[in-house]
Amino acid sequence: MRTACPPTSSPGRPAQEQNALNRTLPLILAVALFMEQMDSTVIATSLPAIAADIGTSPVTLKLALTSYLVSLAIFIPISGFMADRFGAKRVFRIAIAVFVIGSIACAFSNSLGAFVLSRFLQGMGGAMMTPVGRLVLVRAVPREQLVKAMAWLTVPALIGPIAGPPLGGFVTTYFSWHWIFLINVPIGLLGIVVSGYVLPDFAREETGRLDLSGFLLCSIGASGLVFGLSVISLPALPPVIGLVTVVIGVMAAALYVRHALRTPRPILNLSLFANRTFRAAIIGGSLFRIGVGAVPFLLPLMFQVVFGLTPFQSGLLTFASAFGAIAMKFIATTALRLGGFRVVLVTASVLGGASIAVNALFTPATPHWVIITVLVGSGLLRSLFFTSANALVFAELGDREASQASTISAAAQQVSIALGVAVGGGILEASAFITGTELGIDAFVNAFLIVAALSALAAVPFLTLPPEAGSRVSGHSRRRGRLTEPAPAGE
Repeated sequence: MRTACPPTSSPGRPAQEQNALNRTLPLILAVALFMEQMDSTVIATSLPAIAADIGTSPVTLKLALTSYLVSLAIFIPISGFMADRFGAKRVFRIAIAVFVIGSIACAFSNSLGAFVLSRFLQGMGGAMMTPVGRLVLVRAVPREQLVKAMAWLTVPALIGPIAGPPLGGFVTTYFSWHWIFLINVPIGLLGIVVSGYVLPDFAREETGRLDLSGFLLCSIGASGLVFGLSVISLPALPPVIGLVTVVIGVMAAALYVRHALRTPRPILNLSLFANRTFRAAIIGGSLFRIGVGAVPFLLPLMFQVVFGLTPFQSGLLTFASAFGAIAMKFIATTALRLGGFRVVLVTASVLGGASIAVNALFTPATPHWVIITVLVGSGLLRSLFFTSANALVFAELGDREASQASTISAAAQQVSIALGVAVGGGILEASAFITGTELGIDAFVNAFLIVAALSALAAVPFLTLPPEAGSRVSGHSRRRGRLTEPAPAGE
């Protein structure tokens, strides 16, 4: 399947107006996505205070974390269909509104059931915000500006989960846990108003009827995997429930693959994987994200359990990687123009994996400035990788395929992050079981080395790409005086 090459500029739009849009649009989307990304982790350090207030235990309240992830897994697959049917701008604004309503409901919850349902409602909004926001960006920004624009979305995606725990602890300690959610209200309302003026209106796509059977199978598969892996890694329920749910998720996913190959308009169009560039971006990104997804779980736990730091001190240390993520924004475009997607992603995969392995060398005696230096460098490499990989997803696809690509990418991200946390937690549990001792530094050394190897394996899919893959987006071949047409899908 050869897709039409995307336009390099929006027809009929003055250059000055287009340039202003290219600068403003990513910022508007980034603020909304930062709110969603941060909120997914901000309550982690506030669980004891929330649990005491609503009359339950912190372990049981972890169901609220799981319900949010399950909601994402259920509704992300339908986000592309909704954006095409009702318009990406409208769906994005409604998604923010649903997220805000869920935030208010969380703040006023007075029981476990109410809090879990409120988090599920928040997840419904968050499920639409990320993939639809990325879709808006891809359709509005010329392809040669996509890397620079994607950097604005990658930074909040990396900083949000890092900033969440220390911010949650600070707000809970000095104010009240309710403000963790209420602070979303003015941000969300401002986002709805401003996006109404800034976001362009796109023509609605012909979607046909909803693939209901595919939606059910896909939702059961994704939510089963995310729920099962979450239960295994953060056991609020017996681990056997997690294992059974994972098996159900895998079976549903296999049935969906069979269904999608026989359906003219599946909810997730798996034929996009025939495009080798898209395929490498999804598979490589998922492998790298497994390792990276484990780090925010392993690093604070090691700092607190082994090093004896407080949650707030631990949060301040891990937040150092945010500075690396921000610094990357200034070098991603140049790096891709000079090296191209293949060189940059292979290099970022190997060095990113190595930076995770360096965490295994930390001891309680390691100076904090050394830890901060390593984490800043690690943040830069991770941000460079994700900016490049997220842009590569759309590099050789047209606008008609963009909604499906964004949805598949978002679904793969959720499953791989959940798998990363499960792998990290599983390694710690296995180490403690084998040695018969309490959790010690050796267990963390093993965990960091294993997840580092998984992240480095992300280089393999990118090695299969030609040197000029995604050249319309990276500008790599233009620098050498020639511009290659995008490779046909499946080559």
